[in-house]
Amino acid sequence: MTSTFPTISISTERLVLRPFDEDDVQALADMMNDEQVAAWTSVPQPYDQAAARRWITEQAPAERAAGRGLDLAVTEFLTQRLVGVVRLATTDWHVRSTELSYIVAPWARGEGYASEAALATAQWLFDHQGFERVELRTAADNTASQQVAQKIGCISEGVLRGACIARARTEDGTWTDVRTDYIVWSLLPEDLEGAGGPFSESGGFTSYTDWN
Repeated sequence: MTSTFPTISISTERLVLRPFDEDDVQALADMMNDEQVAAWTSVPQPYDQAAARRWITEQAPAERAAGRGLDLAVTEFLTQRLVGVVRLATTDWHVRSTELSYIVAPWARGEGYASEAALATAQWLFDHQGFERVELRTAADNTASQQVAQKIGCISEGVLRGACIARARTEDGTWTDVRTDYIVWSLLPEDLEGAGGPFSESGGFTSYTDWN
């Protein structure tokens, strides 16, 4: 039987990670059309509202239902503004391992939101879902993503040569694929032992009874 992630909300001091809903369509489309998102992810460009709505209502719920992963909207606690995405993918329920990735909206960069959201998700996986390994893969030239991995305590395990396809702008303004390396990082439960968690005093987790 395939295991699946529950539909939950994770709270930190500044953020709430929750399921996406259709009210997020416009903000998600705006975020995904950002130059840095286009350069370091495989998100189709341009990314319109129809694509955002399809991902929120069909693709993300299907990934969760099939046990492959989980997509969470990262929002500011005070303003409820969408500031990013945390995604779990290629989950192995026997090994209790999953790959974590994150995107931060251009209007929210420089605030430490990626590391706060990623660390909270990892702690939830270890403490409440019984996971034993969280893996991150960062493109060799994506220094911002590498800094997040280092900040939350990940250990660099090596390089997958030529395993990543990034994108770069051409002279005519279009995108072209650029092959580069992946740096592989891992986080194990013992890597976080003794580390102070970023969860809010209100409890940290909320379960949803239904979601898509």
